[in-house]
Amino acid sequence: MTTSTSEPESVLPLRERKRLRTRRALVDTALARYARDGFDRTTLDDLTDDVEISKRTFFRYFSSKEEVALAPEKEFWDAFLDVLRETGLSGPVLGALHRTLITALERMDGEWERRFAESRRLVERTPALAAHSLQHCAETTDAVLALLSTRLGPLEADDTLPAAPGTDELRLRIALEITVAAFRCALHAWSTGAADAGRPELIALTDRAFAAVPGSLDLTARPAETG
Repeated sequence: MTTSTSEPESVLPLRERKRLRTRRALVDTALARYARDGFDRTTLDDLTDDVEISKRTFFRYFSSKEEVALAPEKEFWDAFLDVLRETGLSGPVLGALHRTLITALERMDGEWERRFAESRRLVERTPALAAHSLQHCAETTDAVLALLSTRLGPLEADDTLPAAPGTDELRLRIALEITVAAFRCALHAWSTGAADAGRPELIALTDRAFAAVPGSLDLTARPAETG
């Protein structure tokens, strides 16, 4: 089970504090090793030797080298789901999802921010991690869709899409995919930008990405002039 990084460590039982520290040591070690030696050249033995734990202990926390590298990302999406569960949802769905993203970002602790930045930079230059991130993103989308399906009543939309079976689910999934796409655009700009860009910059980039959504849907292509 993943302990939320937004929960103060001081309120956790001693056993959970020890687990959290071991988990964070593994993440810190993995991110540093991957950045220094490369993801492919770093072995599981390297990680467990550095933290002085057995492989058996490693697998109590993570299932693979990829999962430990993406731990900050998965912690964020866990927090996103927590915010969705506890927040009353009303109004435009895309706006609600946008607000949930920002709230989840604001709740994460300061150490998470550093780990997340390091993780995203690795993802940008490591195809194996990028593929793993996309897979987790798809799984998260399904989890969010399942959660929203139990929280929302009938959806309304000012369009002419026939009210066929599955229409609400289709609209909701499209809204979720737009949310994920906007956030990934913000993440790309953040992780490939200035090395010292912090959370306020990521929040600003996320707001900017969502502000660009309506205009992107209205883009009109024109034939290129030739001659």
